[in-house]
Amino acid sequence: MLDSTRRDARPRIAPAGLMFLAITSIGWGFNWPVTKFLIGELPPLTLRGVTGVLGAALLAALALVRGDSLKVAAKIWPRLLTAAMLNVTGWMVLMGLALLWLPASEAALIAYTMPVWASIIAWPVLGERPTVLRTLGMVMAFVGLASIMGGNGFAASAEKLPGIVMVLVGAAGFALGTVFLKKYPIHLPPITAAAWQIGIGCLPISIIGVLVETTHLDRVTPVGWWLLVYSTVVQFCIAYVSWFAALARLPASVAAIGTMAVPVIGVVASALALHEPLGAGQIAGLVFTLAAVGLATR
Repeated sequence: MLDSTRRDARPRIAPAGLMFLAITSIGWGFNWPVTKFLIGELPPLTLRGVTGVLGAALLAALALVRGDSLKVAAKIWPRLLTAAMLNVTGWMVLMGLALLWLPASEAALIAYTMPVWASIIAWPVLGERPTVLRTLGMVMAFVGLASIMGGNGFAASAEKLPGIVMVLVGAAGFALGTVFLKKYPIHLPPITAAAWQIGIGCLPISIIGVLVETTHLDRVTPVGWWLLVYSTVVQFCIAYVSWFAALARLPASVAAIGTMAVPVIGVVASALALHEPLGAGQIAGLVFTLAAVGLATR
């Protein structure tokens, strides 16, 4: 595997990394309409925190069944805690709270500035100089996302400022976590590493949710229970494991830009499942964004 700390080597794009990135994008993309539906039946922090803890427990059980150890060496704990706070806790809490000030479409558009911050941080830290194609791909992706998400206009006002700041901080934190894991990889079996990061990251969210929110499980519909299974197994188990596997095999900037397919998939899935608008502008944005991801991964 390529040593990401070498500045004189051009990172290679492993086909397996692209496969894992596609799995991540599909899993997280479909989770958009799933979460939107579930927020109507469960409070947000409890929903995100508890499903994450359950997902981590399932991953830990799977690791033990596979014969992997859950033991973490003392020197790895600082990396593990830092990665969990940046990639799980910060992202989920800040994105959830930002929705109190912002519409979901505007929050999502700002959130997927993450590849910009990842590319900027990866250049001096990892020596991943952005290529012309990746830069063009990033620009195309933002044009596509603006077309998809900005159909109702984007009005930045003083009332929305707290939400905008939260989303930007969350996006920058996730980007920093992405580069951090490339610079300081966690040398654990992939499933074990994912279980610890998701568990550590979601445990404080679930505790706060249980303490401050009121949950009525009797109001969860049969469809809601099935979607909770999806959120737990696919979002946290499959998609997060695939994300860490992709990050281990791809340059940080490529992995970050590849996640811009997530909102595209989310918009299409929401249109099909929740009957949200999907007009010519959204379709054009979809094509633009997917083409951008293709350029970025060349």
